[in-house]
Amino acid sequence: MNWSFRPAILHLADSYDRRSFRADVGAGLTVGFIALPLAIGFAIASGCTPAQGLWTAIVGGFLITVLGGSKFQIGGPTGAFVPILAGVVAVHGFAGLALATMMAGLMLILAGLFKLGALLRYIPFPVVAGFTSGIAVIIFLGQIPSLLGLSLHDVQHAPEIFLETVRHLPEIQWPTALTGAIGLLVVLLLPKLTRRVPAAIVAVAITTALVAFLHWPVETIGSKFGELPSTFPGWHLPTFTLPDLRALMGPAFTIAALGAIESLLSATVADGMTDTRHDSNSELIGQGLANFIVPLVGGFAATGAIARTAANIRSGARSPVAGLVHAASLLLFVLVAAPLTKHIPLAGLAAILMGVALRMAEWSTFRETWRGSRADFATLLTTFALTILFDLTIGVSVGLLIGVVLFVKRMEDISHVSLLTPDDDPEHDGSLSLRGKEVPEGVVLFRFEGPLFFAVVAKLEHVLRTYTGRPKIIIFRLRHVPSIDASALHALEIAVSKMQHDGVRILLTAVQPQPMKALTASGLTKKLGPDSFCRSIDDALLLANQLLAEAPPRVP
Repeated sequence: MNWSFRPAILHLADSYDRRSFRADVGAGLTVGFIALPLAIGFAIASGCTPAQGLWTAIVGGFLITVLGGSKFQIGGPTGAFVPILAGVVAVHGFAGLALATMMAGLMLILAGLFKLGALLRYIPFPVVAGFTSGIAVIIFLGQIPSLLGLSLHDVQHAPEIFLETVRHLPEIQWPTALTGAIGLLVVLLLPKLTRRVPAAIVAVAITTALVAFLHWPVETIGSKFGELPSTFPGWHLPTFTLPDLRALMGPAFTIAALGAIESLLSATVADGMTDTRHDSNSELIGQGLANFIVPLVGGFAATGAIARTAANIRSGARSPVAGLVHAASLLLFVLVAAPLTKHIPLAGLAAILMGVALRMAEWSTFRETWRGSRADFATLLTTFALTILFDLTIGVSVGLLIGVVLFVKRMEDISHVSLLTPDDDPEHDGSLSLRGKEVPEGVVLFRFEGPLFFAVVAKLEHVLRTYTGRPKIIIFRLRHVPSIDASALHALEIAVSKMQHDGVRILLTAVQPQPMKALTASGLTKKLGPDSFCRSIDDALLLANQLLAEAPPRVP
């Protein structure tokens, strides 16, 4: 197998100059400011500490930039991971999350090495939009208790969080709720006025100042987690047993799949904004290496962040250097100003995450899909509902299953096997058409159209079984059959054997490459004989006339 790994940073243009560097520095600093509160907020929402979130953004962001296949990708903790990571931490603790993240990293590396990056393009859009919107609802509901100052214990699923929040409404801490409301207004309204200043930073600054100067009794990072250390985290080598690996295989696969989807979506968005092309397999390998290494410094799952990547481009980024500056700016903050984060109120961070959730939700997609295919809308709605009611794994699994079934049904609807006569041939192109041509007595033609696969076998068997004539020659026109699978091939082999047993000669016309390869591999080409394959209807009719002239009369 030809394995290739080409990180985008290796293709830094020879024309890279001081002007490009200044643009990258400006973009990197901007996205670093944006990433700072998000890294802390996503960490807390995932059941981790603010320091772990920052180191995930620093080390994960650096490695994804250096090792990934996209020029503009900004990596770090993201909202899509929150429900999954919080669930793992609740059951297995942070040690379990670290191990699951490393396992996910290995899965991503293998996916990239085996060139599976392109396969993610085949996940139906309604499934992606459904689980993305479901995750947005989970994040939004999960932050309401922090926004209102409520303490809910041992509540993980979104429906339970909603019901418990309603039940504890009389216990609202009004200073906390007011702080959170102010932060949420800033997050929602400031982008409508200007995008030059990151709304998340402004929300953190305003809510922190309110709590500090007015001495409101609001829970802060310092009161809950203590002061963030201004030192390097050191190495954290996880210990594990074989039962640990078994228990975490499912969560690890979910983390890998979600990380792959989000990173490649982010890279695709970046391509659309910059007219570039990313290397999907190198991106997966880079994401995998980053996720394998980040837990060693106390971090957790990281992936490409769509919003931060888009902000990086809008801020003028020219190359992966902007991603390096983003990571360096976060590192500088940790080493110099980390103690300042102890004053940040958790309600302010909750407001930021609720704003992220509102931007994540694909609400317009619901309306657009409703106007289109009802089947696609059902897939979208089912994935959305199951993600909220149960979890991401169930939502995506069922959504994919529905998507596959609908795809099979659509392919089955466009695949046909029918008797072909000069009067009903839809083809009008000379030698490719039967119109206006004489079909000798004893010759019957069947027209195949669309892919022949397991769902079409019943049609194939029905048409061949219900034909009651006794032809001497049967011609199968396969010009419009792009592919054939094992089930349809088996049905065709049975039909051919029965026809040959009855003394019927079989001719095939215009067989495409994939069906021809399958027929050859199965031995059916040899069974029919090389002279049984014709380029066109004209050639098949000419050969049929010759065979009829040479054939002895059939004994009744």
